Amino acid sequence: MKVKEDSKEMKQGGQSKKSPFNITADLVLTPREQELKETENIAGSMEEVKRTLEEQVGLGVSFDAVLREMTFGGVKCGLFYFNGFAKDEVLTLVIDRLTYISRQELQHEVIETLFARYIPHIQVEKVDNMKDALDKAMAGGSVLFIEGQKSCIVIDAKQFPQRGPEEPTLERVVRGSRDGFIETLMTNVTLLRRRLRDPRLKLELQKTGVRTKNDVCIAYINDIADMSLVKDVKKKLENINYEGFPMADKQIEEALVGKGWNPYPVVRYSERPDVVATHLLEGHVAIFVDTSPSAMILPTTLFHHVQHAEENRQTPFLGTYMRWVRYLGIFASIFLLPLWFLYVYDPALKPTFLDVIGPQKDARLPILLQFFLVEVGIDLLRLAAIHTPTPLATALGLIAAVLVGQVAVEAGLFINEVIIYMAVAGIGTFATPSYELGLANRVVRLFLLALVGLFKVPGLVAGTTFVLLMLAVQRSYNSPYLWPFIPFNARGMLDVIIRRPVLTQKYRPTITKPYDRTRMGEGGKENE
Repeated sequence: MKVKEDSKEMKQGGQSKKSPFNITADLVLTPREQELKETENIAGSMEEVKRTLEEQVGLGVSFDAVLREMTFGGVKCGLFYFNGFAKDEVLTLVIDRLTYISRQELQHEVIETLFARYIPHIQVEKVDNMKDALDKAMAGGSVLFIEGQKSCIVIDAKQFPQRGPEEPTLERVVRGSRDGFIETLMTNVTLLRRRLRDPRLKLELQKTGVRTKNDVCIAYINDIADMSLVKDVKKKLENINYEGFPMADKQIEEALVGKGWNPYPVVRYSERPDVVATHLLEGHVAIFVDTSPSAMILPTTLFHHVQHAEENRQTPFLGTYMRWVRYLGIFASIFLLPLWFLYVYDPALKPTFLDVIGPQKDARLPILLQFFLVEVGIDLLRLAAIHTPTPLATALGLIAAVLVGQVAVEAGLFINEVIIYMAVAGIGTFATPSYELGLANRVVRLFLLALVGLFKVPGLVAGTTFVLLMLAVQRSYNSPYLWPFIPFNARGMLDVIIRRPVLTQKYRPTITKPYDRTRMGEGGKENE
């Protein structure tokens, strides 16, 4: 008889009676069963509440899950929270206030009395089901359960381990603000509100991920942004059915956009509040994900990824000059090596005045192999720099410059021109504001080098045409990726080439389909 009972339990629960969590086998539920069970109403008995917490959040097993049982006004209560999130000072004040309740005051309407008179905190709400209560507790809130009540009170008194806002390492400026986003969602949206004091700025919060329950904030200005885009983003987030996104925004980007194996980025990332505010004023939508120090901006074009805040911190003339220099560096990072290799591979194509570009001597390895080895070597150094402790970074630079570069040339493995032109292309890659775009351009450079080595001029022409066609048909939320070049838009192309003065930019770009195209106020409209 004992064997039959154990066998039955094994079939129902899938585990033995003694599990690592001290939970009986019939309580081990699938995620779907767990979700359905969590939607149950809150039990009126504190013993039932305690049992539910033991089943669903590991009360008594997880050391940070705490249920503080107390009696206020003759009514048994329990304050549930996760220890690392609890804000001690606030909760201590709440408990101290509750100790003054008399029995007579809790004779009728217990929840309403506590909610309205005895919980001195600005963020308090009543919750009627266990799922919502546990979701808010796992997000950092504290839940007050009351004996005999089918509702509970959630006190949003929480704190997160966080660093202070500091300048992003990828978007530094010579002159400008030094604050940047951090891993806390509330801090990030506060930095944004500080720059956009517009009541029409909307910040809508959603959750995604069955297990991780990521907080995702959709930011837009409702009288500028295309509301069909906003609705589409919200709908896609709601329809994501996946266990979770511990890597935050990058994984959610793949779930939203689904671009597959295309190397070019279709959303822009920024860690600067001023950059995100500028894009919102143009009609873009920004997506913040809790635990991520960057915001996603969409829709974006290729030319959005080559913009930098430094251009707008200088005069229009200097900003335009810096923009052209950046474009030149990006162009060199893609085409300098394939063009030079084409001239070396087929000297008849090289004009007379370019004889100085070499090579002046031969090496033991073929030039194409040298390029690929140096490319891989640069990527290895980049990865090594990420994982190298800061005190050893100087030593790594010396190794790269002396041993890898100089010794390899002196040994005859590489020629000087390969190292020089690869260094110029590398500088162009690092001059690309978007880290993701720089990596994509590096892949395209290798692709063109291989085609030049195989087919010479036809290979370069075919490869370049293929890349342009790929970019031309690519879309970012139904927006052409090469706009304003393809399809051509004169006003938009002028803004790409020249950094115009602020007050001459009277209209928003059409790529975002803004509801209100003009940037001017009422007075400005009358004076047009």
